Amino acid sequence: MIAQYKKLLQFLCLTVGLFCLSAFSAEPQQKKLAVLSFDTPDPTAIELPDGSGVYVFSTGRGITITNTQNLFDWKRVGRVFAKDVPDWAKERIPDAKAIWAPDIVFVTGQYYLYYSVSTWGSQRSVIGLAVNKTLNPNSPDYFWEDRGIVLESNPQETPDYNAIDPAMFVDDNGKAYLFWGSFWDGIKAVEIDTQTGKPLKYRKHNNNLKIPDNYVSVARRESAGDTSIEAAYVVKHGGFYYLFTSRGGCCDGEKSTYHLVAGRATSPLGTYVDRNGKPMTHGGGTVILSGTERWKGTGHNGFFQTATGKNGTKNDWLILAAYDANAPKKGRLTQIRSITWDDSGWFVVGDVLEQPSEKK
Repeated sequence: MIAQYKKLLQFLCLTVGLFCLSAFSAEPQQKKLAVLSFDTPDPTAIELPDGSGVYVFSTGRGITITNTQNLFDWKRVGRVFAKDVPDWAKERIPDAKAIWAPDIVFVTGQYYLYYSVSTWGSQRSVIGLAVNKTLNPNSPDYFWEDRGIVLESNPQETPDYNAIDPAMFVDDNGKAYLFWGSFWDGIKAVEIDTQTGKPLKYRKHNNNLKIPDNYVSVARRESAGDTSIEAAYVVKHGGFYYLFTSRGGCCDGEKSTYHLVAGRATSPLGTYVDRNGKPMTHGGGTVILSGTERWKGTGHNGFFQTATGKNGTKNDWLILAAYDANAPKKGRLTQIRSITWDDSGWFVVGDVLEQPSEKK
């Protein structure tokens, strides 16, 4: 019926000179969203100062790399590793098919990319690190150096954590911390050496397992029936540190229950508490984003900033993945949402960014 109506309008335009432009422009235009149109789970992003745009790294064979100049138009620009999984990780996790949950950070004059390798539902997992002087593949300095294993988990030796979903945080004083964990006993953290990107000290084991010394628990679930918690990420704003985690089921299409919770602390290793003051080490966490009629399984977020204005201020963005209920078979699609801060210092997550953006 709609197609016939359009043909009739076109015919009248040619025969009786109707005001066709206004007639056709009156049709509703679909807004462009800051959403990647292909499967890119567990995204992490950073803007380069050289004007080459924002680079997004996501779960995939070899780690998928995507670039955007405007947050709305995207293109694949390659992968970190030529092999689906680095040789050293494949030796430890033989059944691994891809690399999970990367995290990108600029520190000590180079880019640190943390990543994890595991298999579904397993606690035998490893976290690795690759570094690069630039993320721009057109630069002559572009080269990924794999520094190998950072830490690992083994059910017999590390029953209280799973070594996936790494996220590095660098404080204003130069100290750095690595956060990680999935299910089991929750999220862990440890101080790391910014020069090596690895824990300051490892525990001694006869089998030389890479288990960091002095790691601490920063978030866990108290419910015996639902132990879902993973994908930690830390941001500092004002005098507070904010810890994001994801709960629920990540990967069940339209039935996914993934959602984001958060708490804040006055030091990077906690104690993190939610808006009601409940510690995240005792099941606390304020829900900050959950599924909607269209977007299902909103979770595993990152955070990045883009430059704006002459006064040097920054735009704050949340990047995460979700299923589009209109096209769930596309997989988990990366999306970008704005973050604003209220008078109490807590943040507010906006809707999926639309074009034109309110932020310039």
